[in-house]
Amino acid sequence: MNETQLPFLSYFGSEKVYIQSESNTDIKVPMRRILLPDNVFFHIYDTSGPYSDPQYKVNVDTGLPKIRSTWQRSSKTQLALARDGQITPEMTFVAIRENCTPEFVRDEIAAGRAIIPVNHNHLEAEPMIIGRQFFVKINSNIGNSPGKSSITEEVQKMIQSIYYGADTVMDLSTGANIQATREQLLRNAPVPMGTVPIYQALERVDGDIQKLNWDVFRDTLIQQAEQGVDYVTIHAGVLKDFIPAAKKRVTGIVSRGGAILSKWCELTNEENFLYTHFEELCEILAKYDIAFSLGDGLRPGSIADANDEAQFGELRVLGELTKIAWKYNVQTMIEGPGHVNIADIAINMQKQAEFCHDAPFYTLGPLVTDIGLGHDHITSTIGGAMIGAMGAAMICYVTPKEHIGLPNIEDVKAGIIAHKIAAHAADLAKGNKTALERDRKMSEARFAFRWADQFKLCLDPSVADQFQKDFCSNDTAFCSMCGPKFCAMRIFKNPT
Repeated sequence: MNETQLPFLSYFGSEKVYIQSESNTDIKVPMRRILLPDNVFFHIYDTSGPYSDPQYKVNVDTGLPKIRSTWQRSSKTQLALARDGQITPEMTFVAIRENCTPEFVRDEIAAGRAIIPVNHNHLEAEPMIIGRQFFVKINSNIGNSPGKSSITEEVQKMIQSIYYGADTVMDLSTGANIQATREQLLRNAPVPMGTVPIYQALERVDGDIQKLNWDVFRDTLIQQAEQGVDYVTIHAGVLKDFIPAAKKRVTGIVSRGGAILSKWCELTNEENFLYTHFEELCEILAKYDIAFSLGDGLRPGSIADANDEAQFGELRVLGELTKIAWKYNVQTMIEGPGHVNIADIAINMQKQAEFCHDAPFYTLGPLVTDIGLGHDHITSTIGGAMIGAMGAAMICYVTPKEHIGLPNIEDVKAGIIAHKIAAHAADLAKGNKTALERDRKMSEARFAFRWADQFKLCLDPSVADQFQKDFCSNDTAFCSMCGPKFCAMRIFKNPT
């Protein structure tokens, strides 16, 4: 695939800049700089890597520059170093991005309340942090499938996701070309990448669940670790004892990993091998500084199944496993639901913090209704904004095609933008100063009818610009819905 197949993605009326660390000249943090009236500059968190840099030529066969190759490196994990009181280059990079001190970043990681998922072998990745005291992050799921497999398209989806604001991506590939797809994705990913290794392990035994075992899974995990995967979803909390409760549900088990492992337990009459071999998992992940994303294999797939004994039983086990992971200095976050009634979202956040010792919470939505088919990116963002405001550290995007189809590039964009809105709304609710300032500057530009500044500050400038052009020119001093005679802001400013 050559550079002409991936069109250059540029910012609208703003520029990419790099803020250099005062303590380490090798650390240059990308930001989007917006010029506002009176020569005021406003910097926005940027995840786009080099893809929005006019000087960068996209060639996915070559891959991205290995920006961390010159940084001081250690065989220890970020958690181990933080506990030793050290500030790593990754912590310094993150502190600049988050507008806080490296000491604060270090202390949150040392306490287990935040993670920097960054494999020693993924040198192309720009460090980022996941924790309730930082910007709420979003994840984008990509990957080929048995029904449709194209490495080119998946790389394009990833770049689209990153350009519009995905903080991490997960490769959920199944079917053919899993290894080649992931290699191409990783070499072109400036953000952390996660996987669910059980998918590839099942492919290695030709889809025969009964042939799965620890040895197959271990070899698969090591192979992915060597490639540079930054975090892995491990469904180690799906225990035999929880299966009867799941069978009482309306929608049973909707997690692919959860369904595979529960079926394995039933077929073999043995306990989940990820649970029985958990300490060996910790040893592997610690070697590469891969973070655990302890998977919610028993998450509710319908409103009727939310907050049941299977879900919360697994959550308790994930809390126990978190302590074991920390003993091995492995960074850990917890995955959460799923489909949850708005009235029940708060208890999910409360129990996760209680059971899992304030480890970061990473949720799929939650989707707040089951009837949003074709529009589930909306049902997901409602729950995502709410649980993010309550303390969830990252929300997984959902596209309009959730439940009914494989998303294309436009679906990916729709999902990303919707969940960026949810994450930003959560940041506002938490009192994030940068988020609050951005909204204030947007409101000032709106009141002054400075259309171009509004486009610079919004999440999707190209769409906003096109909508406005369809109505009027950039020097129009009234809002679109009201027109010149009935525009409230115009009347307020010019009462006569």
